[in-house]
Amino acid sequence: TPSGPTITAPTGTSPAAAAARASARAISIHVLSVFVITHWWRASPKRSSALDFSGPQAHQTAMAKDKTPATPAGERIAKVMARAGLCSRREAERWIEAGRVELNGKKLETPACVVGPDDRIVVDGKPLPGKEPTRLWRYNKPTGLVTSHKDPEGRPTVFDALPPYLPRVISVGRLDLTSEGLLLLTNDGALARALELPSTGWTRKYRVRVHGNFDPAILKKLANGVTVDGVRYGAIDAVFENRTGYNAWLSVSIKEGKNREVRRVMEHIGLDVNRLIRIAYGPFQLGHLERGEVEEVKPKSLRDQVAHLLK
Repeated sequence: TPSGPTITAPTGTSPAAAAARASARAISIHVLSVFVITHWWRASPKRSSALDFSGPQAHQTAMAKDKTPATPAGERIAKVMARAGLCSRREAERWIEAGRVELNGKKLETPACVVGPDDRIVVDGKPLPGKEPTRLWRYNKPTGLVTSHKDPEGRPTVFDALPPYLPRVISVGRLDLTSEGLLLLTNDGALARALELPSTGWTRKYRVRVHGNFDPAILKKLANGVTVDGVRYGAIDAVFENRTGYNAWLSVSIKEGKNREVRRVMEHIGLDVNRLIRIAYGPFQLGHLERGEVEEVKPKSLRDQVAHLLK
């Protein structure tokens, strides 16, 4: 036997120990990989429910969601009533809440209802008329008329003054008692609502006569919008035209059309409005209409201007 010191391998360097360490590292890497993939997959909005790592229960829930029935075909009942020319959507909702509408023989209690072509709608005891072709009229409203079908104070209304040959119509927006000029009328409540929305982007143009002295430069500031008594009004394009004594004529354009917007903003900058004439609403002009005169917009012109709003 050879003499000399016995050489012992350092601890942990044997083939068995090395194999154990390699196996441990492989397990750690595998566990980490599964954790990362699982975390990413759960966070991804586009993951496939069939490959979800969260277990069979989540898989079943995801499959159940895939089988959720689609929205029923049809339209909201208020929209159908408006399209029939009876009223606006908001009025339709109020009529339903007042118990004036029946659906398939039963009184309807909520406007949150979708109806189809086979549903029978009755309003005030009369079947809902079929949808008429959409029509639009330009009307030169005189002062002294209320833009309402009924006035609680008994004042004369726009609709009292209209020619008897017109069908039942509703107004697109309003002009107050002392305002005059272009008022659009339609037999389609859905169209009226669409044209009233600021999102439609149609400009309302007015000629405004004001009383008082002012610096025309103040009008330019209105282009940035203004807040009056807590109400925020968007950009207003106001341009000085001419002056006669203490009265001045302005050209004013707005897109929101909030209640008495022009009058309130003018008053805010120290001007009293003593005449307000609307001369345009979007592409439709007052033109040469005489006071109190009504003229229908030609069907082709109407389609060209509003077809995209009724889709």
